[in-house]
This record gives sequence, structure tokens and C-alpha cells, in this order.
Amino acid sequence: MDKTNTKKTLRIASKMDKIEKKIAYLTSYIDVLKHQDEVKVEKKINAWLDDQKENLLAYEVRTLSKEDYHQNFIQPKQDEVSKTYDLKERALRQSLKRKLDKADATQKEVLQKTFDENIATLHAELNEKLSEIEKELSVHAPSESARKEALKQYSDEKKKVSQEQQLLKESFEKEYALSFENQKARIQKQIDALKLKLDVLSKTHKSLLEQQENVLPDDVILRLDGLMMQFGGLVAVSNLSFDVKQGEIFGLIGPNGAGKTTVFNCITQFYKPTDGHIYYRDKRLNTIHLNDYIVHDVIKQGIVRTFQNVELIWELSILDNLLVGAHSTYQTGFFHHLFHTRRFLREESVLKAKAIKVLTDLNLLQYKDFYPLGLPYGILKQVELARTLMSEPQLIILDEPAAGLNDLETDRLIETIRKIQYDYKVTIFLVEHDMGLVMELCDTICAISFGKKLAIGTPKEIQSNKVVQEAYLGGE
Repeated sequence: MDKTNTKKTLRIASKMDKIEKKIAYLTSYIDVLKHQDEVKVEKKINAWLDDQKENLLAYEVRTLSKEDYHQNFIQPKQDEVSKTYDLKERALRQSLKRKLDKADATQKEVLQKTFDENIATLHAELNEKLSEIEKELSVHAPSESARKEALKQYSDEKKKVSQEQQLLKESFEKEYALSFENQKARIQKQIDALKLKLDVLSKTHKSLLEQQENVLPDDVILRLDGLMMQFGGLVAVSNLSFDVKQGEIFGLIGPNGAGKTTVFNCITQFYKPTDGHIYYRDKRLNTIHLNDYIVHDVIKQGIVRTFQNVELIWELSILDNLLVGAHSTYQTGFFHHLFHTRRFLREESVLKAKAIKVLTDLNLLQYKDFYPLGLPYGILKQVELARTLMSEPQLIILDEPAAGLNDLETDRLIETIRKIQYDYKVTIFLVEHDMGLVMELCDTICAISFGKKLAIGTPKEIQSNKVVQEAYLGGE
């Protein structure tokens, strides 16, 4: 590979990425603005309706029979008063009990007498208040003809309120629509300017790509070529080579200590390989030599991973955990985040909308305001998968995603992984000990033992491979 040409191509690709992210942000912000206006209209309508309730209630009361009026207005008031006096009586009884414990026989007699008088007074007050409330019922005694007339008036008034509500809603929507269209026009102007820049860069990028040597076949997203990882005298991975095709679910299997997680750590550059090459094709079709990257820059190339244990932040809600997963996509910097500037709040509103969409797609929306602690382990595993989607990945690496799950949770996980593969058009590379999941889910499987490749092929081919059966599955 021509390193000079490659560096230039990647620089242009980086500029294109920034412009595309800006375009995506502005496009999404238009939708956020529209939603915000809809919420404002709804709030104004609800506030107006609250003001109309008292007027409508007066009409509704006149439609009620004596029995309905008692049930809806008299009884609730009486229940509330009775509850208050019941609490007062309990307080008096508790006070008497504490005093009796410390008093002698003479004092007890006096205390009991005082208590009985207080209770009698309390009951008298309660009966008086209940009687006053009951008197309201005698005032409400409409005739049948009066009720029919009241029903007609109530119906007419509700219709009138409904019509006014519709007119008011249209007025509010028109008011906000004018402001929205002005903002949309300004944003669209920015988008159009960015698209022109992107078109120029795309042509240059395409020209440079055509000059590059194709290291990877068109259908391959990841290639390990002679990968070697040695820790002192221990060889964890030995001359391992295979291709992962674009859009497939690729499984890496092997017994404990076979070197599976080490392979993942080499791909993500957590470990720097002792020898060999790792090539990756990004979304712009650039062939990237991952060995040249440092670990925290790998995610920027569209590669994300999960770990064997759940790595959520327990002090944050599920929604906020997803926002943490979007850290690599933020365009605002430390200053904006520290002072919660307007620009940061706008960007966060766009990312929140994206997180809610991801949670909705994976049937996790009901958990958005929950904290991880106490949620089922299977849900937490799915939340981790949802979080990976926040950085718009091309390749998702899953390290034992089914570890600790029961059969039902594993089935749901399989459905979720398939949905992510299909709906988000990503490639999935996983390590897993659950052979049922691997055989059902994976398109291609590579079996390794002691860091060496035993076989690679379809699930059926791996199941029938005698070398794999002897080394990993225990033979026939």
C-alpha cells in the first residue's frame, strides 16, 4: 500500500466524516425543533383546557341525579373529613397509651376521663361537619325535565369548547409553523452548503481510492493476516488468518484459553500484535491498517465492542447510559459540556432523540428512565447492545454476549442481534461458548485452539469437522 496516498485519502475521509456528522446533526435537529413545537402547542392547549374545566363542571353538576351527585361530590368530601378525624383519634389514643404507662392508678382514672371527653368532642365535631356536607345534597334536587335541559346545555357547551379548542390549536400551530419554517430554511441553507463541500471532497476521495491497491476483496470488511500475539514465552495467538465478510455474523469459538478474547483485544488495539496484520474497510471503502492506530481511535473507524461482564454506569439511567455511548459522535467540546451552552443542549436533544429511537427499535423504551441496578441481567445485556448503536458502527464485536443468560433471555438476545444486523446494516463478530446460539446465529464460524486455527466454515461444516470435534466438542 502507498502510505502517502493512503494518508491523504484518510485525511479527506476524516473531513468527509465531520461534514456528514454535521449534516446528520442539522437534519435531525429539524425534526427535534418540530417535535418541540408540537409539545409547546400541546402544553398551551392543556393549560387552556384546565381553565375551561371549572365552567364545564358547573354544567356537568346540573346533569347529575341526587344519587350521582352524592357519589361524586358528597361522599368523597365526607370520606376525606372522616379520614382526618380518624387520624386525630389515633393520635389521642397513642398519647393516652404513653401517659398511662407512666401514671399511677389515680392519674390513670383522670387521664381516661379526659380522653373520653376529648373523643366525645371529636365525634361531635365530625358529625357536625358530615351534616354540613350532607346539607349540600338537599340543595341539589333537580327535576327530570331540569336534568334533560341541563344535559342539552352540557352537550352544547362541550361542543363549543371542542370547537374553540380546534380553532385555538390551529392558531397555535400556525404561529409556531411560521417560526419553524424560518428556522428550517436557515438550517437547510447550511445543509446545502455542506453538501456542496462534501461533493467536492467525495470526487477527490473517489479518485484517490481508484489509485490505491485493493488489499481486501470487495465483500470483506475485516482481515486477519498471520496474526501473532506473544506474552513473553507464551504464544496466545499463532499465525491466525481469516476474513470477515461485510454484513455477516461471524463467530469465533474455542475452549477457555484458546485466545479468543486476545484476538478481540488485538483488533481493537488494546494489545499491539507481536506480528501480522489487521486490515479493515471503513464505510468510505478505505482500507485501514489497524496496527497503525491507537486504542481510543479505533471507535472512530466504526468498530465498537462489548465485554464479557456488563459494563454499564450504575449511577446513570438507561437513557443516559446510551448517551455515554455516543461520546465519540459529539461535535461540541469540553467548554460546551462544562457550561451547558446552547449549542451543547441542541446537540444533546438530537442525541436523546436518537437514543429513544434505538430503545424503541429494540423494545427497551419502557426502561429508559430506570437505573441499571435491579434490572434483569438479560435486559442489561440488551442495553449494552443498544449502546453500541449510538456511535453508528460498521462492525460490532461481542465478547460472550450470552454469558449468564437463561434460555429465554438467550432467545431474546438472538432476536435482538438479528434485528441489529438487519435494520442497522452492521457486521457482527462474536465470541461465544453457547454452541446453540453460535450454530443458530452465525453465518460463518472459525474454530481455534491454543491460538491456532482449526477450521473455518458454515455452522454445518464446523459441526461435522472431525478436528473441531476432537479438539473442542469432545469428538464423536
